[in-house]
Amino acid sequence: MFSRLTTTLTYPPHKIAVAPMMDWTDRHCRFFHRQLTRSALLYTEMVVADAVIHGDRERLLGFDQVEHPVALQLGGSDPEKLAEAARIGADYGYDEINLNVGCPSDRVQSGTFGACLMRTPELVARCVAAMKAVVDVPVTVKCRIGVDEQDVEQALDALSDQVIAAGADALWVHARKAWLEGLSPKENRDIPPLDYPRVYRLKQRLGTDFVGINGGVKSLDEAKAHLDAGVDGVMLGRLAYQEPGHLAQVDQRIYGEKRSSVQWNDVIEAMAVHATRHIEAGGRLAHVTRHMTGLFHGLPGARRWRQILSTDATKPGADARVLFEAFSQVRLDEPSVAA
Repeated sequence: MFSRLTTTLTYPPHKIAVAPMMDWTDRHCRFFHRQLTRSALLYTEMVVADAVIHGDRERLLGFDQVEHPVALQLGGSDPEKLAEAARIGADYGYDEINLNVGCPSDRVQSGTFGACLMRTPELVARCVAAMKAVVDVPVTVKCRIGVDEQDVEQALDALSDQVIAAGADALWVHARKAWLEGLSPKENRDIPPLDYPRVYRLKQRLGTDFVGINGGVKSLDEAKAHLDAGVDGVMLGRLAYQEPGHLAQVDQRIYGEKRSSVQWNDVIEAMAVHATRHIEAGGRLAHVTRHMTGLFHGLPGARRWRQILSTDATKPGADARVLFEAFSQVRLDEPSVAA
């Protein structure tokens, strides 16, 4: 359908990205993560194309300018709807539009998108081409290495070749199969074995095309090892969310920036200001602080920090003073997190 494009690589050098995670990477989470790293690419939760077109766009798509670079992940399988949603997202100012070809939940299967699209690479390519035709920002794909009984060598090559030929600027590959029959979405994040070498082989075959890897990365040392193995980027999921202190080391350790260490006082102050604005707009403190409980993992006082944010921050009328009280319980006389 498409002849392979011969344009040079233009996708930005996103060595580290924080994965799109349903119910986790909302605008408050992304604002928080941006206080820890200036360089990592941040992703929204997956937003269904129909919701973007017909729903409350400010609620679904609104974000703070500090979040850049930030990518919008879309779910869907209708090229026309995805093109319209991509245009809307680009107009909102997102730096990238990403198509979800990896989510294994029942909800996305019933809508014939997510991981089940691994079976129809031609359709995915049409979706990519439709989105590329209406936006000037990169259009990328996040996929699995295969689904169910697919041969991962054939399935991943078929998808990658078609979407790149259609104009995809990058592939982010979760290095696991998705089992759509017999495993829950949670089980699909752990039970199918990781196959990092398969993603390495894809990168070797595609040459200059951007290939990022995702799945099971438990430290920045592991992230560096993947980059040393040849992939262009590493996507962090649960590590970034559950132990976000790791993100405070990304700019120096991965991007080689000379940035001084993150000042925790500045992070807490920025989050307090953000939380206050949210509360004044009718929100609740816990909407913000729920993403912060793992920040001081491993430090003395971290347990008390978690307790206060998990209890006091959820009470009616709670305000930013709770955040400062929790922070006062943390002793910062040790490194914030092990690499």
